[in-house]
Amino acid sequence: MDKTFAKKGGRRNGPGKEKSEFDKNILDLARVTRVTEGGKHLSFRALVVAGDHKGRVGYGLDKGKDVQLGVEKATRRAEKDLIKVPIVNDTIPHEVYCKYKAAKVLLRPAPRGSGIIAGGPVRVVLELAGVPNASSKMLGHTKNKIAIVRATFGALEKLFTGKRGAHLMRQPSTITATPAVKGPAKPTDTK
Repeated sequence: MDKTFAKKGGRRNGPGKEKSEFDKNILDLARVTRVTEGGKHLSFRALVVAGDHKGRVGYGLDKGKDVQLGVEKATRRAEKDLIKVPIVNDTIPHEVYCKYKAAKVLLRPAPRGSGIIAGGPVRVVLELAGVPNASSKMLGHTKNKIAIVRATFGALEKLFTGKRGAHLMRQPSTITATPAVKGPAKPTDTK
C-alpha cells in the first residue's frame, strides 16, 4: 500500500501526516479577542476553502489559540462539510443568486474558453470547485470575506440539474434592469 506523507514520521516528529486529496486556500486570518471578567482572551480566526477541482468544495471557519491551530481546525471543518457542485458543459447549469447579510452574489454560466470571470473569494471558491467557465457579480456593498463566501456557497447549493433545473437552463437572464414606470398623468390646475 503506497501512501504519500506530508512529512516524515519518526521518533522525534511523531507519526507522519497523510497528504490531503483537497487543495486549500486560506482566505481570511484575523486576531480576535474575547473580553471576560478575568481579562482579554486572544485567539486567531481562520477562513479556509478546500476543494478537489472535481466538483467538491467546502469552507471552514474556526478559531485556535495560535495561527496554526486555527488554520488546522478550519481546514478539517472545510474538508468535512463539502458540497457537490453540478458542472454541465464546462460551466454551471443556470444563473443563480444568493444573499447573505450584506453580501449578494450572482453566478452565471459562461461559454467555453471564457474562464472564471470573478473576483476575490468567489474566484477562489469556483477554482477549487473545478468550475472551468463561469461569470459572477458581487452586488452587495461589503468587503467581508466570510459573508461573501457564505453567499457563494448558498448560490452553489441552489444549483439544479436534470428535470428540476431544465426550465432554468433554457431561460434568459432573469435579473435585468427594468425601466421606471410612470404613474398616471396628474391633472393640471388651469385658472
